[in-house]
Amino acid sequence: QVQLVESGGGLVQAGGSLRLSCAASGSIFRFNAMGWYRQAPGKERELVAAISRGGSTYGTDSVKGRFTISRDNAKNTLYLQLNSLKPEDTAMYYCVAGPGWQLYNAASYDYWGQGTQVTVSS
Repeated sequence: QVQLVESGGGLVQAGGSLRLSCAASGSIFRFNAMGWYRQAPGKERELVAAISRGGSTYGTDSVKGRFTISRDNAKNTLYLQLNSLKPEDTAMYYCVAGPGWQLYNAASYDYWGQGTQVTVSS
């Protein structure tokens, strides 16, 4: 049974920063694809950023230059550094992991965490 536990969310003013963490039960080396989705009320879920076992990354256009994804296989942890936050970044952020090779494809991810809330005030 794989468990992904997110932390690091909170309330921050526009322009501020947060660092999200996702701790996995067991080794994350088995997952080629890991990433972060977000969903705001009334909006569709979207893939924010993803990273492969080898370090290749994917990021949606709206966060490029502001968000950075990284993974520490030794610590079994995935991170998302959020800088220059905007009110439109407000959402529940979910950690995902899976064996897939297409980082941008939801089918690559078999496991989801419970989510951590990020709220950005203007």
